[in-house]
Amino acid sequence: MERKKQIAILGSTGSIGTQALQVIEEHAERYEVYAITANNRVDELILQARKFQPEVVVIANKSKYNQLKEALADLPIKVYAGEEALCQIVESGPIDIVLTAMVGYSGLKPTMSAIRAGKTIALANKETLVVAGELINKLALQYKTPILPVDSEHSAIFQCLVGEVGNPIEKLILTASGGPFRTFSYEQLKSVTRQQALKHPNWDMGAKITIDSASMMNKGFEVIEAKWLFGVEPSQIDVVIHPQSIIHSMVQFEDSSIKAQMGLPDMRLPIQYAFSYPDRIPSAFGRLDFTKCNQLTFEQPDTERFRNLALAYEAMHHGGNMPCILNAANEIVVSAFLREQISFLGMSEVIEKTMETMTFINHPTYDDYVATDAEARIIAAEIMKNSNL
Repeated sequence: MERKKQIAILGSTGSIGTQALQVIEEHAERYEVYAITANNRVDELILQARKFQPEVVVIANKSKYNQLKEALADLPIKVYAGEEALCQIVESGPIDIVLTAMVGYSGLKPTMSAIRAGKTIALANKETLVVAGELINKLALQYKTPILPVDSEHSAIFQCLVGEVGNPIEKLILTASGGPFRTFSYEQLKSVTRQQALKHPNWDMGAKITIDSASMMNKGFEVIEAKWLFGVEPSQIDVVIHPQSIIHSMVQFEDSSIKAQMGLPDMRLPIQYAFSYPDRIPSAFGRLDFTKCNQLTFEQPDTERFRNLALAYEAMHHGGNMPCILNAANEIVVSAFLREQISFLGMSEVIEKTMETMTFINHPTYDDYVATDAEARIIAAEIMKNSNL
């Protein structure tokens, strides 16, 4: 019997993390949880630790450490707290795969530590490549570390490219559901609420990514991520609205042939494929029935109503620290929108103004990214405070 793959899940209490644990549970003969981490959700982390009995558990929020430590005192589990602990854990010898499923910018530093340690990265934290794609790609090359995409769209492209080594990509076509406001007019978008934005028609995700999906920023991030994952130019990446979320993305080759990856909207499939690659292994996931799925439709995205997609392309064309600025400003406005302190359309305005205000750095170092992120957050918050959006 082969040794079980040891998996560390950064962000085990979130949507991706909990589904990854389901995949591991279904294939307990292949995979074992070595480490799980969470930012704040200590109660869920305790339940997961008791069920999966990992070697290590980390809570990023140090104030929750004592509660976690006491709750697991009867088990032989090592318990740590803080960002530094996260970065050290991913370097642990036995770990084979690090699933980075943390939300936002916080995923960057531990991902870099895991790459330096030569661990296979199952990347679900798109902000890592959005913020510092150039840096991450250089590191991955230097340490010969594989990065396997977990986002459904990037996993779809990755699956379409298997067996196509040496065949140039003409175009990547990322599909988008269009979110809950696909058919809303600009006037209607002015008054959408937090509750409306949190109801995604096809996917069950965390609050941050659900809002990003509703505003199309999520798709913008995916476009930037695709550039770094697949080594293409911005002009080679298209987005098409596909409300049914059956085709997860497509690749067009120079002979005009297009390959698409299809399936029901279920994040466990791309998670499982990242764990099992290059093998496909059995699953109990639902199967697509074409007799019931008799309509697949496609339409052009509207970047006037959904300005964030255009801003993401703009940031990608600029390069440098501009995508980092885009991401930091977006994290600030999404957080404000979830607290009902900014309107839905106001988010794009703050992001755009932050991009115009910030100092541009063409070839940022890691320290530049850290400084850019901190400064962009302050500027975005100030712009928001000084305008009625």
